[in-house]
Amino acid sequence: MKSIFKPYTTKEIKPDGWLKDQLKIQAEGLAGNLDKMWPDVRDSKWIGGDKEGWERVPYWLDGFIPLAYLLEDEDMIARAKRYIDAILAGQKNDGWICPCEDSQRGSYDMWALFLILKVLILYYDCSGDERIEEAVCRALKNYYHHSAGNLATNWATSRWYECVISIAWLYSRRPTQWLIKLAKALEAQGMDYTKAFDVMKEKSIDWRHYTHVVNLAMAIKADSVMSLIDGRNPNTYAEKLTAFLDKYHGNVNGYFNGDECLAGRSPSQGTELCGVGEAMYSYEVLSCISGEVKWADRLERLTYNAFPATVSEDMWTHQYNQMSNQPYCVNYGTRPHFTTNSSDSHIFGLEPNYGCCTANMGQAFPKFAIHSFMKAEDGIAVVTLAPSNLTTEINGTKVTVAKETLYPFRDSVTVKVNADKPVKFKLYVRIPGFVDAAKVNGESVKTGEYFVIDKEFSNDTITLEFENTAKFVKRDSLYAVVRGALTYTLGVKERWEKREYTRNGVERVYPYCDYEIYLESEWRYGFATDELEYVEYDDYKSAFATDKPLCAIKTKVKRVDWDFFPGVEYIPDSTPKSRVGIGEAVEVELVPYATAKLRMTELPKVK
Repeated sequence: MKSIFKPYTTKEIKPDGWLKDQLKIQAEGLAGNLDKMWPDVRDSKWIGGDKEGWERVPYWLDGFIPLAYLLEDEDMIARAKRYIDAILAGQKNDGWICPCEDSQRGSYDMWALFLILKVLILYYDCSGDERIEEAVCRALKNYYHHSAGNLATNWATSRWYECVISIAWLYSRRPTQWLIKLAKALEAQGMDYTKAFDVMKEKSIDWRHYTHVVNLAMAIKADSVMSLIDGRNPNTYAEKLTAFLDKYHGNVNGYFNGDECLAGRSPSQGTELCGVGEAMYSYEVLSCISGEVKWADRLERLTYNAFPATVSEDMWTHQYNQMSNQPYCVNYGTRPHFTTNSSDSHIFGLEPNYGCCTANMGQAFPKFAIHSFMKAEDGIAVVTLAPSNLTTEINGTKVTVAKETLYPFRDSVTVKVNADKPVKFKLYVRIPGFVDAAKVNGESVKTGEYFVIDKEFSNDTITLEFENTAKFVKRDSLYAVVRGALTYTLGVKERWEKREYTRNGVERVYPYCDYEIYLESEWRYGFATDELEYVEYDDYKSAFATDKPLCAIKTKVKRVDWDFFPGVEYIPDSTPKSRVGIGEAVEVELVPYATAKLRMTELPKVK
């Protein structure tokens, strides 16, 4: 099967509005500066140093490269090139590219190869560097021979499909049979998560690859990328896997709990940052290959809710785990609560619990921006609705498409199309499935599909208007409030306490120190009314500013008897002790989920 859509690159797509502001915040924060201050990137074996030589530099480059080119930042572009130059210079004559001694090849986990090949392809798309195709070919040919006597193990077994991305890319340029054999061999050796469904239903009590939340987030696209090799249906596996995860481990933001392994449906369990970022990428790949609106719907829900909720407003710190009900972010002590993570994994810091998310957090927003438009055989697809613009050519004519909007914080999007001269093509405009109703240029259209405008474009304006109603969503025995793409939450007053120290030779100093966050207001509430009043605010600071949310929902709540998780201070129990309201109802504002780092999202309805 061929891909329904094809991706554009940073040469053609540029962010606008709040999305561009968010990328600038990222560039000035942790992901934009790891090569200056974090030993595992600054002094990595990938560039001749003596620190980590496996996944962390590839993870970091996977976000840093598109960020540099989207912002057209010459300093960042030069810094990215320094790393790519060193990686290419380190490739051996036989094609081996990973930084280890020859004697260690047999024990080296080839997941890092799969990841660095994705990075090289991304760098090619951004820079046009002519060295990349041959380097990727030599590395894959080396792995084809290496894998004959060395089966994929550990993370490579769990993430085999990530290598198929580079295989399919190279096959489109050099269609040779050994690439097909390599893809099939990887699938044969790799993990099929659907085979373990019967033992994946409950909250994990120990660490397993098949319950690891990041593996599962990546695996959503497994058959989708394999469809480029053998023509299978790109949706079937993803539909089966997401339906299972939604049922047994789903949370209100359309993702699934895993801290760091599958954790059930409780709002007091966590969701790993890496998993959210990788699920976003999986949905981007699925949106491109299958052309299905539902995957872009899932992508937007994660981008506007779960991902920004797990990074600080200035993007200098992040959590390893976020929770839907999170009235504190405090190291709670020695008693276990998360499936396998430590008690500091939900504080905001440089590398709480483990450094993979420190390296990997940078890919989410830049890759989301890159996939905002996609190329159709007969035109252009407007896939996501955040502000961005595209400049491309159709039949030799320069065409620019720009989205002007504060969506998802507003209910309208203006799409402007300008062509140097009149040119006919189809404009595919995604109408989200989660809106109540939609109009294009004043005419009602179906939701959950692409609205196709087939005409000769010259200087045209298309207006999208959405109708959204704030509504309660039942979450087992609790309720959450959703409106359009956004989840809303009861934010609580926050007090951030800075922690500066050095551990294992790695400094935590401002602005990349650690923080514990304490609440200074009540959190034990239940909904006391069915009335939900939507309001908008015009004082813009940034999309996910805690002190200046762009919209909110007013409602009334009452105190309820709610305690902490048994034996674990600071983490609320999954449900309250009682649903009987205490005292008088008070009016509160529910704010967009991502703006509140301390929050209560799933609440009871009081009796």
